[in-house]
Amino acid sequence: MASPMIPIVEPAPAKVNLALHVRRRRSDGYHELETLFAFCRDGDRITLAPAETTTLTLAGPFAGALAGEAEDGNLVIRAARGFAETFGVTGGHAITLDKHLPVASGIGGGSADAAATLRALARRHGIAQDHPDLFALAARLGADVPACLLGRTALGQGKGDTLRPLPPLGDVPALLVNPGVGVSTAAVFARWDGVDRGPLGEGAVMAIAAAGRNDLEPPARALAPAIDAVLAMLAAAQGVTMARMSGSGATCFALFRDAGARDAAARTAAARGWWTLATFLT
Repeated sequence: MASPMIPIVEPAPAKVNLALHVRRRRSDGYHELETLFAFCRDGDRITLAPAETTTLTLAGPFAGALAGEAEDGNLVIRAARGFAETFGVTGGHAITLDKHLPVASGIGGGSADAAATLRALARRHGIAQDHPDLFALAARLGADVPACLLGRTALGQGKGDTLRPLPPLGDVPALLVNPGVGVSTAAVFARWDGVDRGPLGEGAVMAIAAAGRNDLEPPARALAPAIDAVLAMLAAAQGVTMARMSGSGATCFALFRDAGARDAAARTAAARGWWTLATFLT
């Protein structure tokens, strides 16, 4: 258990779907998925301090995108309240979300923030990070929250919340690019054509990813044609080994042979006015 007087800082790294296969629509409104989750070295950050009541302070370049959100709709607050109910915690927490990831962008920003909140609270109150009730709470908060709580390369099945950990990637240079367009996850899934194009393969993680696809890319590109320009720029970059959209978009990613090639591509993307994050997949 962490000292109650020392603030806890917990990273909320960006999530990338190296591949995302949509197999079928489910009767509960979700879709049956097979996806490869990977996580970046960088992202948002949660800071937790003791307080009489639970509050949320927003900071960072994308704080304004959440400023008008109703408190009950914010995943960080919902995570904190759910943790208190699940583990019988009394008292509050002053939570600061330093928001560096664009919202509604396919890289798990809100899910990552909720998961980081759960990890920080678990550290504060001496709860094991792999406690089954913590993962059950994560699943109630959202389909991507369990993967973000695990925070490591994994195969996701079901809604994406049935997880099988996979070997780490070992710091692969990666570039995330968003054209500044928000895409509704529900709208993208609604436009999926319903065709099952088959499962993920077997073998090493990067081999599975390379042979895979993102079934949400075509509907997302139809809704947000700016994704086309991002993918074309990334695919043409020197030293790129893979370029694909993440999640339901509009953020796309590229993996590179070395950090120098990644940084050159980042400069090209930034010159077009796009949001970029030069990072590593861990």
